[in-house]
Amino acid sequence: MAEWIARWHEWLAQQPLAYSLTALGLLVLLAWLANWITKHVLLRGLRRLVETLDRVEGDRSHLMRVIARLANAVPALVLSTGIGAVPGLPEALVKVVVNVCNAFVALTIALAVGGVLDLVNGLYERRPDAHRRPIKGYLQVAKIVIYAVATILVIANLIDRSPLILLSGLGAMAAVLMLIFQDTLLSLVASVQLGSNDMVRVGDWIEMPAQNADGDVIDIALHTVKVQNWDKTITTIPTKKLITDSFKNWRGMQESGGRRIKRSIYLDQQSVRFLTDEEIARLGRIALLSGYLATKRSELGEWNNAHAADASAEVNHRRLTNIGTFRAYIEHYLRKHPGIHQGMTLIVRQLDPTADGLPLELYCFTNTIAWVAYEGIQSDIFDHLLAIVPEFGLRVFQHPSGADMRAMGEAVAEQAA
Repeated sequence: MAEWIARWHEWLAQQPLAYSLTALGLLVLLAWLANWITKHVLLRGLRRLVETLDRVEGDRSHLMRVIARLANAVPALVLSTGIGAVPGLPEALVKVVVNVCNAFVALTIALAVGGVLDLVNGLYERRPDAHRRPIKGYLQVAKIVIYAVATILVIANLIDRSPLILLSGLGAMAAVLMLIFQDTLLSLVASVQLGSNDMVRVGDWIEMPAQNADGDVIDIALHTVKVQNWDKTITTIPTKKLITDSFKNWRGMQESGGRRIKRSIYLDQQSVRFLTDEEIARLGRIALLSGYLATKRSELGEWNNAHAADASAEVNHRRLTNIGTFRAYIEHYLRKHPGIHQGMTLIVRQLDPTADGLPLELYCFTNTIAWVAYEGIQSDIFDHLLAIVPEFGLRVFQHPSGADMRAMGEAVAEQAA
C-alpha cells in the first residue's frame, strides 16, 4: 500500500496540473468532511445537551441556529488553512481564497454574535421585572457596533488591506456618518433617557394624541416604540418623540389601585330653592340623610336664634336648600358605595354656572382600575342620581327637543281653544 502511494505520488509529481487538481480536490473533500462532522456529530451532541437546559426552554431552536451558523465557519477555516499547501496554484489565487474565507468567517461570527444577543434579550424578557428596564435598545446598539466592525473586517480582508487603514479614513467621514446615523444616535440618547428615568415600560398605558396613540406599550426598541391601541391597531412611535413631545402615562393610576371619576350633573338653576318643613320631614325618611338633616337643623336653629334680628322674616333665617341637601345625599351615597375607594379624594362640588345649567361635579375614585368594571360603577352611580333628582325638587337641565316644542305647541293650542 505504501509503495503504491509512493508511485502514485511520483506520477503526480510528473503531472503538475493533475497534482494541483488532486490536491485541491482533497482539500475540498476535507472541508466537506469537516462540515459534515460538525453538522451531524458535534451539533447532534450539542442539541442533546441543549435539550437538558431548562433556562433556555422555548429558545432551544434559536440557540441551535446560532451554533449551526458558527459551524459554517469550520469549512472556511479548513480552506483558508490548507489552500497554501496546494502545489502549483498562483499566489494571487491563494491570497484571494484566503481573504474570502477570512471575510466569510468574520461575517459568520458577527451574525452568530447577533443571534446570541437576540437570545439574551429573549431570556431577559422572561424576568418579572424586565418590563421596567428593557435592554432591547442597548442590545440593538451593540449589534450595530458588531456589524460595523464586521463590515470593516470583511472589506479589509477582501481588498487585502489592514483594518487600521480603513479606520483612519473614518475620521474624514465622521460628518457624513453623523448625518447618516443621526436618527440612530438620537434614538440611542432617547432610549437611555427613557430607561434611566423610568418613563415608559412595556405594559404601560400611554396616551399620545399627536401620534394617534392610546393603548398599551408592547415593545420598546432602539428606533421605535410600539403601542397597541384599544381598537387593536398598532401605532409605531419614533423613540425620540417620547423625549421631544409630551405624552400621558397612566401607570400611576394603575399602581394606585383607583381610577378617577370626574363627571358632572347639570341642574336647571330655576329649580333651586329652599326646602319646606314638609319636604324636610319627607327627605328625613331617607336613611342616608336622616343624620345629616338632624344635625343641620340643629345647627341652623342655633344660628338663627343667635343671629336673626327679626325672627318673623324668613329672609333673615338660614335655611336648607334642595341643592345643598342633594349634594349632601350624593356625598353620603358615595361614602357608602362598595365600588368607591374610600382612601382617596372624594368631593361633590358646584362649578361655575353655565348656559347649560349648574354643574354638580362628582370627583372620586373607584376601587378598581379595570375599564369594564370602572365604566359599570360610574354608570350605576349616575343612573341612580339622575333618577332620584326629582325627589329633591330639582330638574336636570336639557336643551329643548322636538318633543318639548310639540308639547308646548299643543299646550298653546289648548289654551287658545
